[in-house]
Amino acid sequence: MRALIVKFFDMLKDKSSGKIGAAIAFVLALFLVIFGFFKTLFIIILTVVGYVVGALAFSDKDKIKDWMDKILPPGRFR
Repeated sequence: MRALIVKFFDMLKDKSSGKIGAAIAFVLALFLVIFGFFKTLFIIILTVVGYVVGALAFSDKDKIKDWMDKILPPGRFR
């Protein structure tokens, strides 16, 4: 998965910012046409929240382990 993401960002480095902006606008326009305004807004909000939570939580692997220990206490399976 990481290799796929790295490959995707390497591909984006070679493109101009105008093409990237046009692609983002095109995807946003498709979402607006297919889902409508409020559903698209909901998708964007959840995407941003997921990114923020992922960036904060997964930046330190010990945080995740401590969080998982609170939810699922270590037992005989670990």
